[in-house]
Amino acid sequence: MKTASLILDKDFVISQIDPRIYGSFIEHLGRAVYTGIYEPGHPSADEEGLRGDVIELVRRLGVPVVRYPGGNFVSGFNWEDSVGPVRDRPARLDLAWKTTETNAFGLHEFVSWCKKAGTSPMYAVNLGTRGPDAARAVVEYANHPSGTYYSDLRVKNGAKDPLGIKLWCLGNEMDGPWQMGAKTAQEYARTAHEASKLMKWVDGSIETVVCGSSGSGMPTFGEWEYRVLDECYDSVDYISLHRYYGNPHNDTPDFLASTMDLDAFIRTVGSICDTIKGKKHGKKDIRLSLDEWNVWYHSQQQDQELYKRQPWGQALPLLEDVYNFEDALLVGLMLITILNNADKVKIACMAQLVNVIAPIMTRAGGGAWAQTIYYPLMQASLYGRGRALKPVLQSPKHDTTHYSSVPTVDAAAVENEDGTLTIFAVNRSLTEDALLQLDLRAFGEIRFASHSVMHHDDMKAVNTEAAPDAVLPRKISPQLTDGAVRLPAASWNVLRFTKQG
Repeated sequence: MKTASLILDKDFVISQIDPRIYGSFIEHLGRAVYTGIYEPGHPSADEEGLRGDVIELVRRLGVPVVRYPGGNFVSGFNWEDSVGPVRDRPARLDLAWKTTETNAFGLHEFVSWCKKAGTSPMYAVNLGTRGPDAARAVVEYANHPSGTYYSDLRVKNGAKDPLGIKLWCLGNEMDGPWQMGAKTAQEYARTAHEASKLMKWVDGSIETVVCGSSGSGMPTFGEWEYRVLDECYDSVDYISLHRYYGNPHNDTPDFLASTMDLDAFIRTVGSICDTIKGKKHGKKDIRLSLDEWNVWYHSQQQDQELYKRQPWGQALPLLEDVYNFEDALLVGLMLITILNNADKVKIACMAQLVNVIAPIMTRAGGGAWAQTIYYPLMQASLYGRGRALKPVLQSPKHDTTHYSSVPTVDAAAVENEDGTLTIFAVNRSLTEDALLQLDLRAFGEIRFASHSVMHHDDMKAVNTEAAPDAVLPRKISPQLTDGAVRLPAASWNVLRFTKQG
C-alpha cells in the first residue's frame, strides 16, 4: 500500500475562495436551453416554461454564477433578438453550431431562471460580428434604471427594475478560426478595451472578463495574452481560460494526470498577468476566469453524423457526453487544482450545466438526473467555501504516457467559515489503496467527523435515467489509524474535521 503525507496549518493560506469558482455555463447550443432548462408543457414546468426538476438539481449544486448565452454562439448573436414579445422575435441561423435559433428563450427569461435557480448571470457580449456600441447598449438595457431609450425599452418589455447583471464577458475565443468574426490579438485588444470602457461608463459597478487565447495548444497562446492585456489592463478585471480533457485512447492513468497540464496553464497565464502589471507599474491584479472547463470527447463523432442528417435543425442533441466514473475522478482533480490556485482563479464555469457536456441530463417530456461529474462539483461547492490552505503534500509519484512525476495522491484543503476543516483528496492509483498521513496539529483538538468516498469498480460506469444512483459518493465510517486515513484505489474523497466539544 502506498503512503502519502499531508501537513496543514491554518496560517498557511493560499487565498480566500471566491464562491464563483463553482459557476457553470448555459449556451444556446444543443438542448442546454430547449428541453434543458426550458420546456413549456413539461410536467414540472412553471408558468414561464422553466423545468422545476432541473432547477432543483441546480439549486443542490449551489452554482453562484452561470455564463450565458455563449460560447461560440455569442459571436453571431444580436441581443435585441432575445427581448420583447416572443411572437415578434426572429429566428436566426446559428453559424457556430449549424442550427436554427428561435429566440423563444431570451434575456428576461434567463434572468428569471437565475433567480429561481439561486444563481446570478454572467452575460457575454458579441465582439465577433458586432462591437462596442452593441455592448454598451445591452448594459444600458440591463442595468440603467430608466429614462433612456434602452432602459425604457426594458421597462416596456416587463422589467421595471434593472436586471442588475454585474459580470460581463467581452466576447468568446476570439483567436479561434472557428469563431465568427475572429480577430488578431491587436484587433481584438482594441475592440475589447473600447467595449469595456464604454460598458463601465454606462455602469461603473460592473466587472469585465477579457478573452484569453482559446487554449494553451493554440499558436497564439502566450503572445495573445500579453498583447491583449498590454492594451486592456486599465479597463478589464479578469482574463479567461478554457480547457477540456478527454480519454479517446482509453489511457486512464494519462487521463487522470491531465491536471498537471491544467496547473501549468493556470500558472503560465497568471505569470503573464503579473508581467503586464509590472510593465505598467500597475496597482491592480488581473485575475483568472476559467470560464470553460470539463471533460469533453465522448460525443464528438456522433455530433458529426447528426450534422449530416439534420442541418440547421432546432435544439439538436449535440455534445451530449455520457460521463463515467473516471470522468468524475478527473473533475475532482480539476477542482483540487482550481482550489490550489485560488489566489489566481476567481471565476470558474463548468461547461456546461444541462445536457451539453453537462452534470445534469434531461429527457424531453421525461426525467432529469445527475451524471457522475455532478457529485464532485456539488461537494466542492458545498464544502469548499472559506479559505484555501496551502497543502504540504508528499506523495509517491508515477509516470504516464505524456506526464512525469505525477503525484499518486492529490489534495486540497479548505478552512470553512464555521471553523470546519475539509480535505478533498483523490487517489489516482487504479489498483492500490493509499494511506494519507495527516498532520493537523495546528488545528488543536479536532474530530474526524465524516468521510465521503466516490468509487466504483468499473471505471466506465455511468448514471442513467433508469439507474441514476449507479455512481454516487457514499459515507463510510471516518477512521484514522495512527493519524492516517485510507483512500481506496481510484477514489474521490471528502474528509471533514470539526472542533472537539
